[in-house]
Amino acid sequence: MTSAALPAPGTPSEHGRIKAFLRVVMIEHSVFALPFAYIAAFTAMFETNGHLHYRELLLVTVAMVGLRTFAMACNRIIDREIDARNPRTATRELVTGVVSVRTAWVGALVALLCYLVAAALLNPLCLALAPLAVVPMVVYPYGKRFTDVPHAILGVAQAIGPIGAWLAVTGEWSWKAVVLGLAVGTWIGGFDLIFGCQDVAADRAHGVKSVPAKWGIANALNASKITHVVTTLLFVWFGALVGAGFFWWLGLLVVAAAFVYEHSLLKPDDLSKLNRAFFTTNGFIGIALFCCALLDLSVRGLGL
Repeated sequence: MTSAALPAPGTPSEHGRIKAFLRVVMIEHSVFALPFAYIAAFTAMFETNGHLHYRELLLVTVAMVGLRTFAMACNRIIDREIDARNPRTATRELVTGVVSVRTAWVGALVALLCYLVAAALLNPLCLALAPLAVVPMVVYPYGKRFTDVPHAILGVAQAIGPIGAWLAVTGEWSWKAVVLGLAVGTWIGGFDLIFGCQDVAADRAHGVKSVPAKWGIANALNASKITHVVTTLLFVWFGALVGAGFFWWLGLLVVAAAFVYEHSLLKPDDLSKLNRAFFTTNGFIGIALFCCALLDLSVRGLGL
């Protein structure tokens, strides 16, 4: 092997670039939205013929992860100048140059292609609607430049997941899925209000718009509480629409308790436990409700 075949010193390997890109898009945060896509898909399968369809489940997973990866990469690319001015985000890979903008765009476009291919393999309606789902993903990072409530755009973007998963299984529109999607949208929009509280000083200094920056941390936390009450009521509505059984309602009690715990950790003058409230508690909520929903569907006759 000649020296020409070796990477130049300081040049990251292909494997290293992929790992760095996955850090950019925080691939592990798929745990927030993916469980609710599975709840929608499993419920639709139960109502359709009572059996899991593993092909559709795999394609839903590819589509969800692909679209979320594309959205997160776009967010980081579009926001890199804002991130550079915020001490909390100034060490992100696109700011420091660990990941180049070109690499990020390549990763984003590959993820988008995976999403579109998965949609095409599911059914014609999924493919027809797939481009519409991309729109709020791209609009969201620009939202903080023109509206004080960009969290609402994020909520709309996240609401698409369960709706799309239901469409993937049935090929038909469902208002049940819309209710579940709204629950997910208000849930994620609500904890984005919490997340934005840690950047109030930087956002105000640089003209970045958000509810905490405009109306203060206390009002943002109160708005988050109200939003999560709405989330819980929407989960109740969804459970009633699909005739959910004992384990779904048990899961909702767990979720309600987690919401109470999450908000008990945060005070307007003390955000020291924000990471525990944001990452740990919300990750737990998605997984816990999914497990309870799957158990409920299994008890009611879903064939695995």
